[in-house]
Amino acid sequence: MKEALNRRSLLKAAGISGAAAIMPPALSALAQGPAAGGKWRMRLSTSSIHFMQLSIEQACERIAKLGFEAIDIWSAHEGCPHLDDVAKRLGPEGLKELLAKHKLKLFAFSVYRGGYERYAELLGKSGGGVAVRGSSGPCKPEELTARMRKFLDGLKPLAELAEKHNSYLAIENHGNALLCSQDSFKAFVDINTSPRLGIALAPYHVQTQKASVPEAIRICGKQLFFFYAWQHYRGAEQLPGVGPTDMTPWIRALADVRYRGYVNPFMHGHPEADVMAANLAKSRDYLKECHKKASGGI
Repeated sequence: MKEALNRRSLLKAAGISGAAAIMPPALSALAQGPAAGGKWRMRLSTSSIHFMQLSIEQACERIAKLGFEAIDIWSAHEGCPHLDDVAKRLGPEGLKELLAKHKLKLFAFSVYRGGYERYAELLGKSGGGVAVRGSSGPCKPEELTARMRKFLDGLKPLAELAEKHNSYLAIENHGNALLCSQDSFKAFVDINTSPRLGIALAPYHVQTQKASVPEAIRICGKQLFFFYAWQHYRGAEQLPGVGPTDMTPWIRALADVRYRGYVNPFMHGHPEADVMAANLAKSRDYLKECHKKASGGI
């Protein structure tokens, strides 16, 4: 057991040192404060799919006016038009101009539809960031290590592509999937040695298993590349501060692992834009309150 723990620590250290020198703004040390010993600063982004009925220009305007620092742009999941529109109409220079106009940073492309390869060059030329995708089908507990190793081996070409385009690939946990449980998170971080690969943690799916979100955050550690502030409730109650989950322990855990990305309030469902904006404003304020409460222990 001690050897396994030492191995995990060494692998995590390798991931940290490998990523530190090449990390784009999406995962930069800006999230860690002015110095290694400084207080962790929470940064907020949100996803364009929340405004999928609007153009990408209008979505960026809404997100910026709400005070978010960065954006996660979605491909065609549930018909979201934004990323394909950027690819076909704006291109990397047009996207950079649009984001600069609204003083937004590019955090991520969510590529559940289309895959990373399709958007890798665009992401790199737009400044680099995180590409979020799923894992693979579930497996029996006794098969977990072998299946995770095979899955990560299969991602090596994508990790090389991410390095070429100064980007990162974050694998999201999901119900009924390979990456779904605390044990699967442990297997991922133990086996993964690429600084280009990490985890996109969706607490919604952690909660469905009645597992601890702070524990999941701490297991992921420096391999946590994307964090959804997202709870297991229906409708708008999936959002922070709208649903009942106390996310202060989540924020404290993010600070403990010195999470380098943005905290991304999220929900599935597509209310009218003004309703969505009002709920995201509640989430923004709520997360800031959580950070304030947690900061005593940060």
